[in-house]
Amino acid sequence: LMVWLRRCTHYLFIIVVAVNGTLLTINAGDYIFYTDWARTSFVVFSISQTLMLTVGAVYYLTFTGVPGTATYYALIITVYTWVAKGAWSSLGYPYDFIVTPVWLPSAMLLDLAYWATKRNKHSLILFGGVLVGMSLPLFNMVNLLTVADTLETAFKYPRPTLPPYMTPIEPQVGKFYNSPVALGAGAGAVLAVTMAALGCKLTTWTYRWMAA
Repeated sequence: LMVWLRRCTHYLFIIVVAVNGTLLTINAGDYIFYTDWARTSFVVFSISQTLMLTVGAVYYLTFTGVPGTATYYALIITVYTWVAKGAWSSLGYPYDFIVTPVWLPSAMLLDLAYWATKRNKHSLILFGGVLVGMSLPLFNMVNLLTVADTLETAFKYPRPTLPPYMTPIEPQVGKFYNSPVALGAGAGAVLAVTMAALGCKLTTWTYRWMAA
């Protein structure tokens, strides 16, 4: 019975972490807001996406103890987000207008750090956190360059159902910071280490709860 309960708990946590991770990731950069302001707010959203991926993937990875589950976790939230992207597209927006953040390559690096250090949690926190933080802004910038200009498209497809404060406004600054990838990667690399440590701590708390 205990083995069955532990298996059920295991699968329950997969579902809970993946679903909540997806919701947190989308809400970290609200879908409409992220789409309209993706270019002007690239650094802020790069950091938020980095932190949401790191804490969920590390939690899942250390909970199972199997290298590869971070990539699986990233795949789950990617699929969920593409479904959400399809939902927005069904409302009449061009498909290349909705931005889906790129998590998979960074999650693969997280798995690599865990596997290469023989499942050492401290190495996962330090090396994995830095790798995710430095790589995700780079992949997302490449991703962003492949979609339609977000502000231009936002004005072509106004959303009359939105309240005025959600209506996109042309910013008074340039589309990019001086170096948004470098700034996002630098801040993300530092903060992702903290989130990786939190993910490991969540695993510890989970096992204590299961043993109680």
